[in-house]
Amino acid sequence: MKILIVEDDRAISEVLRKLFEQQNFIVEIAYDGNSGFAFATATDYKLILLDLMLPQIDGITLCRNLRNQGITIPILMLTAKDTSLDKVKGLDVGADDYVVKPFDPSELLARSRALLRRGQVLKSSILTWENLKLDLDRCDASYQQNPLKLTPKEYQILALFLQNCDRVLTTDQILDQVWTYDDIPGREVVKTHLRSLRKKLKALGAPHNLIENIYGVGYRLNPNY
Repeated sequence: MKILIVEDDRAISEVLRKLFEQQNFIVEIAYDGNSGFAFATATDYKLILLDLMLPQIDGITLCRNLRNQGITIPILMLTAKDTSLDKVKGLDVGADDYVVKPFDPSELLARSRALLRRGQVLKSSILTWENLKLDLDRCDASYQQNPLKLTPKEYQILALFLQNCDRVLTTDQILDQVWTYDDIPGREVVKTHLRSLRKKLKALGAPHNLIENIYGVGYRLNPNY
């Protein structure tokens, strides 16, 4: 699941990156308002963490501009200010929630998950498909109640399939959602990760084609299982 952080303080942005990557989110960062607008209008993010004080375009204006473009991605505003006026301004232009810095990491994650569920990206923190189970809060994966030891990319790919269990995903869609803009590898990397993921699932008793290849189109969870 890919999120965007718009924060000009690089120390804070790196803290946020590590915090969310530890929870298996894919994180991209913009360091000013103009870049934030370009990123948010070009990519299908599931959540935006938006600082109030930004160079070029401030967070209030950026939030307003995104909403005026019809972008409905949940927005969580971050700021060092703690006045009612600032909160009202943020909410009035379309922000969904507001956290004051310095923030508590557990609270920030909880508020982020709440916004994702409110946006119907995550109806539940538990994703299941037949004998497959992912607990997004605990970052656990299992098959037939046996722990599934996955790399971060394998976990993110499997989560993407479980969040889109009725869809065929193309290689480009997987690359777009699981890798960051500045770190997109060749398309063969997707095949390599899927091969490893299938091998680990098969070792726990899953059919080899639980994730099936739709020739010339992409991949999906096999509806016959």
